[in-house]
Amino acid sequence: MKKVSLLLGITVVLGILLSTGCQEINTDADQQGRLVIKLTDAPFPFDTIDAAIVNITKVEIRKVSEGDEDGNPYISLPIEASEFNLLELRNGISADLVDVEIDSGNYDLIRVYVEDASLTIKQGETYDMKVPSGSQTGIKIFVEPELHVSSELTGDVLLDFSIEKSFILKGNMFTPAGIKGFNFKPVIRAVNNTTAGTVEGLVTDTSSVLLEDASVYIIQDTDTISSAATVEGYYAMPGIPAGLYTLSSIKEGFDTVTFEGVEIVEGNLTVQDFTLTPLEEDEE
Repeated sequence: MKKVSLLLGITVVLGILLSTGCQEINTDADQQGRLVIKLTDAPFPFDTIDAAIVNITKVEIRKVSEGDEDGNPYISLPIEASEFNLLELRNGISADLVDVEIDSGNYDLIRVYVEDASLTIKQGETYDMKVPSGSQTGIKIFVEPELHVSSELTGDVLLDFSIEKSFILKGNMFTPAGIKGFNFKPVIRAVNNTTAGTVEGLVTDTSSVLLEDASVYIIQDTDTISSAATVEGYYAMPGIPAGLYTLSSIKEGFDTVTFEGVEIVEGNLTVQDFTLTPLEEDEE
């Protein structure tokens, strides 16, 4: 059997087994592999948010060898669950989305159909959001490099959902007028985890105090992925394509610390800790 793992970013969920224009998964085929899809979140400072719920109606995957998009029916994937609180999927935590056998071959595109979402403010109200045509057209997410499914290999794809870029605030929570609502425009990145690694570590001050909510950024060229340290000062960013990166940690009241040339190795864990110096110490 061929096992494939897909790690889905922070907010994707309900699935339907069959769909018009999509083929059924052939469970009797001689050459098949196992497809596992999980959910995780691109961390975002949500100290004022109590819950971020996302609902999806369908997930599909496209096989490269079957032609271009217009002539190639997508394979519709059965979904394990229909609703996720994205705030529970942070710093390397993921949730199972799909576990199914699929035909061997290369897959280059995943399409998710987002029905709606909601955001609940702490000690405040809940804002419900719809996605225009989201349940009909779907969101196309290219897998780079392509996912290879075979009996010898396990394929992992991380679909990483960015809350920060997907929930757009209307109004200003720091003014008397306050929040006017949110627009929801899903932003998801796809990474072939078989060629990716994970970076994690601790953020502390010069007295070894763990720094909650310190921001950590990993940068390569114009691409930036962010994380926020937990109450234990821990951060994690899975699904980082192999290569050399610049890592920085930022927190108000502290100097920024940057490491250049940090190597991420496919299939491996890279540990990078940060020690931030309070600005008061520099001024003395």
